[in-house]
Order: sequence, then C-alpha cells, then structure tokens
Amino acid sequence: MKSQSVRVHLVRPPLDAAARQGRFGHARPCPGYGGLRGQDTGEWAGRTLDEVAAEAPEALHAWLTDPGYAPPGGESVDALIARVGAELAALAPGTHRAEVDQAVVRAAVVHALELPAAAFWRLDVRPEWVTTLTGRAGRWNLLVGRPQDELPGT
Repeated sequence: MKSQSVRVHLVRPPLDAAARQGRFGHARPCPGYGGLRGQDTGEWAGRTLDEVAAEAPEALHAWLTDPGYAPPGGESVDALIARVGAELAALAPGTHRAEVDQAVVRAAVVHALELPAAAFWRLDVRPEWVTTLTGRAGRWNLLVGRPQDELPGT
C-alpha cells in the first residue's frame, strides 16, 4: 500500500543584492509550484523599507499589524497564507522541493500549524536553510530548519 503522505522541503535561497539592501521583493516565481511564488508587494516592490516608511508610514504600519491589509496593488498576508495553503493542499503524495522566499515559508508554517495570521511576522527563516513540512489528510508537522546540504540527495 502506497503512502499518501506529502513531504515538502521549502528552501530559502541565498540573499540577493536587493534583499541585502532591505528591498521589497517582486513576487519571485517558484517553477512547478505557482502558489508558492513570492508575496506580491505591489507598488512597494523594489523599494526599501525606509523609503516606504518615509512616504507612507501609516500604510506600512497597517501592513505590519493587520494581516488583511495589502500594499497598494499588492497582496495581504491573509491572501498569501490562503494561496500558499491551497498549494500545499494540492500537492501530490511524495516529496517536493521548492526554493521560496522567506514570506512563503512564513505563510506555509502559519497555515500548516493553524497559527493566527499575526504569527507570520514572528517567524524568521535563515537564508540557505530548509523548512520541512510533512502531512497527510490536511494535518501537517513541522521539521524546523536545517542546512540544505543535509537534505537527502544533495
């Protein structure tokens, strides 16, 4: 009898130049897993946190404190969690590996552990580390990060 379990290794890539400068991302694609693309930060994409804070402090505060608030033209944390959760629910049995942004790992953990959306901002994910979720029938377990060179087959 084949197991119906799912294992997904979420790998956070090394920081690129924009991330090192604290710039909002551009909804980085995730080949093969469309629902795991990066968060759409709308008009803030490519800008630094300081730039947005200087121009729109109330909007930035709302985004950081209200999971339902979306940046102008972008996606809320609630919407990101729902999108990532739908992708996880649709995964076929077996093992999957996806290189994703920190926001996607945060959203996956919040969804998988049924945490309140406000917990999203309390999770940090190291670059080049792996977060593993295993599950079956809508129940997920979390293996907290490890270096990706410790993954089987790497």
